[in-house]
Amino acid sequence: MKIFLIYGGKSAEHDVSILTAFSITKEIYYKYYDVEPIYITKSGKWLQGMTLESPVINADALKFEEADEAVLAIKEGAISTGVEISPTSIKQEDAVIFPVLHGPNGEDGTIQGLFEVIGMPYVGAGVLASACGMDKIISKYLFQQAGLPQVPYVPVLKNNWSTDAEKVFMQCEGTLLYPMFVKPANMGSSVGISKAENREELIEAIEEALKYDRRIVVEQGIEARELEVAVLGNSDIHTSVPGEIVKTVDFYDYDSKYINNEVTLQIPAKVTEDVSIQLREYAARAFQTLDGSGLSRCDFFLTSNDEIFINEVNTMPGFTQFSMYPLLWENTGLGYGDLVEELIQLALRRFEERQAFQYSEES
Repeated sequence: MKIFLIYGGKSAEHDVSILTAFSITKEIYYKYYDVEPIYITKSGKWLQGMTLESPVINADALKFEEADEAVLAIKEGAISTGVEISPTSIKQEDAVIFPVLHGPNGEDGTIQGLFEVIGMPYVGAGVLASACGMDKIISKYLFQQAGLPQVPYVPVLKNNWSTDAEKVFMQCEGTLLYPMFVKPANMGSSVGISKAENREELIEAIEEALKYDRRIVVEQGIEARELEVAVLGNSDIHTSVPGEIVKTVDFYDYDSKYINNEVTLQIPAKVTEDVSIQLREYAARAFQTLDGSGLSRCDFFLTSNDEIFINEVNTMPGFTQFSMYPLLWENTGLGYGDLVEELIQLALRRFEERQAFQYSEES
């Protein structure tokens, strides 16, 4: 079977996607699959690299070409120029798509819609779960309906900010206390997120977030630990042991997480059994609320009083060698290679179920 490994993309999380793709090429079971890397440049071109029939041998020799017009053929550290293709040309029999795209145009339902239209099985969440999970405002509305506890928040639209900033201040300062966290509604990996301790910083944080989205969310900052649970499955949902991002500073930005690798992970998290059970139950409920499939990582806040608040759900979490999602499963008993294989099988099962349902409808 052929695996189309699609990575890169037009979002600000382009480089994270490349790291994820690289990690997967080292662990996929080449006994069963050929891997065809497809790199999406920052300008949106699709470039097809040479087919991989074995994992990367010399990982240290691998260097990523930064030029948008080049694509990396991830094989024994070699770089080769890709051939530009049409996105619809990936429609083939006996093949599955493994998209490791993060952020807008990657995990927000747009590219998943393309896969649905061309009728190809693909790893990860479908259109609905991807779109709702990516949008921090919509997901908060859904989690509220599902009875999942959340910190107070205020949604802000760019138009409202530009026409009546004072009203936005009244909403934020009338509902929330400083510090506040300001986030773009449709962005991940801490891109565009800022902490505000006063009104001046709130102005700067809102302006920064609006560089990435026309809709943003302002959240109440709280003193809490950051815990995460990995979810795997389709209708049969499995959850991992909780893990913790051990904070030495108040807030980790994009560079801290992915460039400088300054984040320390504690897996499993040092929590009581009751808290662990509750975190896993909330993660499964959030996954089901969004109609998730394949994989997700659910992020939570835990206060000193063991109060749990759901933060967000990431339907295509980072998959690098130091990412929380694969490490959570490794500590739950599922290694990286087996995890990749399970995701492929889940994609195939979901596709077969949907095809059978559509056929029965037509008949």
